[in-house]
Amino acid sequence: MNGNLSLTRAELAKYNGLNGTPAYVAVNGVIFDVTTVFIQGIHFGHLAGQDLTGAFLRQHVPSALAGYPVVGQLVD
Repeated sequence: MNGNLSLTRAELAKYNGLNGTPAYVAVNGVIFDVTTVFIQGIHFGHLAGQDLTGAFLRQHVPSALAGYPVVGQLVD
């Protein structure tokens, strides 16, 4: 992906890391491909396909996502 996707929350939910789909999460309106760390769509109890801004920022600094591909932006 090249970062050009614009997904609603409902569309993001389809990228849940299950059945061969990639695992995407949104943080601060940016959608990241986190397939490598969300095994079967789960990472430490968090589910892919969601806006995880609050949960992510409670556990990590924003720069922790620097190594993951940006696939787009979350739109409402």
